[in-house]
Amino acid sequence: MTVSHLPELSAHETESLHDLYRHLHRNPELSMQEHATQERIEAELDALGIEHFRCGGTGVVGILENGEGPVVAFRADTDGLPIEERSGREYASEARGTLPDGREVPVMHGCGHDTHVVALLGALRALVYDTERWGGTLVAIFQPGEETAAGARAMVEDGLWDRAPRPEVVLGQHVSPARAGTVALAAGVATAIADSLRVTVRGRQTHGSQPQDGKDPIVAAASMVTSLQTIVSRELAPQEAAVVTVGTFHAGIKENIIPEEAEFTVNTRALSQETRDRLIGSIHRILRGEAMVAGIEEPVIEKIYDFPLNVNDERAGERVLAGLRSALGEEEVSVGPPMMGSEDFGWLGASIEVPSVFWWFGGFDSPEPGGPVNHSPRFAPDPETTLRAGTTAALASLWQWIGHEG
Repeated sequence: MTVSHLPELSAHETESLHDLYRHLHRNPELSMQEHATQERIEAELDALGIEHFRCGGTGVVGILENGEGPVVAFRADTDGLPIEERSGREYASEARGTLPDGREVPVMHGCGHDTHVVALLGALRALVYDTERWGGTLVAIFQPGEETAAGARAMVEDGLWDRAPRPEVVLGQHVSPARAGTVALAAGVATAIADSLRVTVRGRQTHGSQPQDGKDPIVAAASMVTSLQTIVSRELAPQEAAVVTVGTFHAGIKENIIPEEAEFTVNTRALSQETRDRLIGSIHRILRGEAMVAGIEEPVIEKIYDFPLNVNDERAGERVLAGLRSALGEEEVSVGPPMMGSEDFGWLGASIEVPSVFWWFGGFDSPEPGGPVNHSPRFAPDPETTLRAGTTAALASLWQWIGHEG
C-alpha cells in the first residue's frame, strides 16, 4: 500500500493499537450493553485530548476540531454477538453475557466491530499527531447496538445532532472476509432493508394420542414455514433480490403432548422499499391463510427490529473512491453490487438529510474459499494488516474533505 500522502503512525503507536485490538477482541459485549467498551473508548479519547460525550446509552461521540474546514462524521460500531468463539487465537474471547430474555450466552466479536473501533481510533491518533496538513472537524461516532438495529436510532433520539456539529457527510466502513488491503464499495444501494418478526401460533393443547381433541400449532406453524419459502421463488421476479429466512422454531416440552403454541421468527431482506412492502404483505397473507386452513386463530405477529435501506450518495461516493484508490491503489479498490446484509448506519445521515457513504475493507492475509465469514465462530481478522488497512481507508476517505493534500 502506498499511503505517503496520509498521516502515519509510529511503530510504537501501531503496536499500541494492536494491543488495544486484542483487548477489545478478548472482551466483547452484547448490543446496548457495551459499558466497559464505552469506558475504554473514553479513556483513549482522553489520552488524545479529544472532547467527547456519551450518547444513546453506551455510545460515545468524540469531537476533534482543527481550525477552519468541513465537518465530517465517521462511525464505528462497537457491539459483539452471542457466539462462542472458536478462532484459536490466543486472545480469543471467553466472555459471557445476558440477552434481554435472561439467557446467558457466550459473546465474541464475530462481525469484526473491534476492528472498526480500533481503525477509527487509529485515524484519530494520526490526525492528532499531524495537525499541520488538515483542517476542519471530525465527529467520531462510536455506536452501540448495530447488531440489533438499536444503536443508531438510540443515538439520534438522544440528541446526537443537537450536541455534535452537523456534518457534510457521514462515513462508515465494515471489515469483510476479503484480502486485507482491498476495499469494495457499492454504487447506490449498499446494504439491504431488513425486518425481523416473531410469529406466535396458538392451538389447543391435548394428549398426543388424542389429536382430535386439540389444534396442533406445530403442524400449522410448519405449514406456514414451508409456504413462506414460496414468496421469493414464486411471487417475485428472478431479477428481484430478496430473502425470507426462518431462523428459529420453538414448540412443546414433551413428545406426547400437542402443545398450546408454537413460535418462530422470520427475517427478510430486500433492496427496495417496494420489494420490502411486498414481502411483509405476503408474509401476513400466508400466515393468515394457513391459520384458516388449520382452523386456528390468526397468529400474533410482532416486530423484533428493522434496518433501513442503506444508500451511498453518488457524489460523495465518488470522492471516497478517489481517496481510497489514491491510498491503496486502483487495483485494490472495486465497485461492486450491494450486500444483502443490513446496517443501521444509514439512519445517522438520513436523520439530518446529509449524504452518507459505506464500504467494506478486507480482513484476512490469505482468505480461502470456505474460510470464516462474518458471524462465524472462527471470524478473527489478522490484526497487523487489517488494522493498517482499516485505518488507512478511514484516513483516505476523510482526507477528501479535511486534507490539505491529496
